[in-house]
Amino acid sequence: MPKNILVVDDNPSIRYLIKSLLENTGYTICGEAEDGADAIEKAKQLKPDLICLDLSMPRMNGAEAASVLKRLMPAVPIILFTMHEDSVGQSLARAVGVDKVLGKPDGMTRLTESIAELLSRTPRPSAASGTDALSA
Repeated sequence: MPKNILVVDDNPSIRYLIKSLLENTGYTICGEAEDGADAIEKAKQLKPDLICLDLSMPRMNGAEAASVLKRLMPAVPIILFTMHEDSVGQSLARAVGVDKVLGKPDGMTRLTESIAELLSRTPRPSAASGTDALSA
């Protein structure tokens, strides 16, 4: 069964590149969001298996969104795919519960490898438990 991924980035070109790569790798993009607030709303509706999230976005950044998303969907892995993979980004990611931080300059290959790794070790929560977490 294909895994559903929510792609979140304020740059439409980056979203398109990620979406194209992941679809060509066999994943399903269940939705796209342009900022953290949009990501939270889409995640509630779409119940993705994984979220690929940018850090620097308007309205609500990726760290703020990740913190909310982890409370709503603790079993859903989050990859912070960002230009800011430095030690500050790593520390921030750990503090908000991000599963993996990847630098955009490192390329898409590491992204697809990390997605495969996280999805292979993370069982999808049952529909009942996912609904409970989202309605809290």
